Amino acid sequence: MVLGTYLVTQLTHREYDTLERAVSRGTRVAISRPGRREIVLVPLSLSVNDGREVIKARNPTTGDELTIYLDEVERIEAVT
Repeated sequence: MVLGTYLVTQLTHREYDTLERAVSRGTRVAISRPGRREIVLVPLSLSVNDGREVIKARNPTTGDELTIYLDEVERIEAVT
């Protein structure tokens, strides 16, 4: 959905809460994107870049940094 110049993601309130909690606590989340494998990551920040919401994250196994655009995300779940 486009709102003004921002592309707004259709995550649920629970998914946003899960994401925000993981950013503040440094915990892992599982993210599903259409046509791709589920990925587990540690979100570092949530921001807007060029009108798109972006998760800056780290792969907990390799330490590699990742950029995930929320408009490409299908589902977010906490990993316990």
